[in-house]
Amino acid sequence: MAAGDPGSGSGQATVNPREDLVRAAVLTKCTLISAWGRYARNMRPKVGVIGSARDVEPRVAGKAREVGRAIVEGDAILLTGASTGVSYEAVRGAKEAGGLTVGFSPASSLREHVGRYRLPVDLFDLLVFTGFGFKGRNVLFVRSCDAVVAVAGRMGTLNEFTIAYDEGRPTGVLRASGGLSSYFGMMAKKSRKKGPEVIYGVDPVRLVSRILNVLR
Repeated sequence: MAAGDPGSGSGQATVNPREDLVRAAVLTKCTLISAWGRYARNMRPKVGVIGSARDVEPRVAGKAREVGRAIVEGDAILLTGASTGVSYEAVRGAKEAGGLTVGFSPASSLREHVGRYRLPVDLFDLLVFTGFGFKGRNVLFVRSCDAVVAVAGRMGTLNEFTIAYDEGRPTGVLRASGGLSSYFGMMAKKSRKKGPEVIYGVDPVRLVSRILNVLR
């Protein structure tokens, strides 16, 4: 578990980790994928949350927390890109429900995660330091998910969605959350590429339930 200050309600965590309390998985690039694969095969369904990393409205932050709680209450595990904003709010919700949270960091170490990227370390049960930067992190993160749920989002979220669609991961989109995720279904149709269904929903609990039903 990684520990630190949880930050404000906006999801922008205050990065101030206490090194003696931080227990994160530091894996080298050579062993990362195989090690995570062995760990993941014995898990419950793994649902990733993607979305805006900054400037998240309080209403949207609350919805993201509901998504995180619903994932845990659906007997699944929450995966995120170990970032701020929407995904961090989902982690908060998951931990409130007593769930397991896994973060995939763009950094190669805890020092880089905190110092260079200024990302939170608290509330995660496992941090995987990919060392691949944001775009490389996105590939490993999304491919480790069985499905993803999008809340709002900008260009980084669009990148994660295209990976999910290409990799056949069912995607849920929370309606009325704003951002680029509102257009994901249209983009999938325009691409004329056969892929998984893009499921829309207004209620976070029902949306997550529909995604989990697809997986089961």
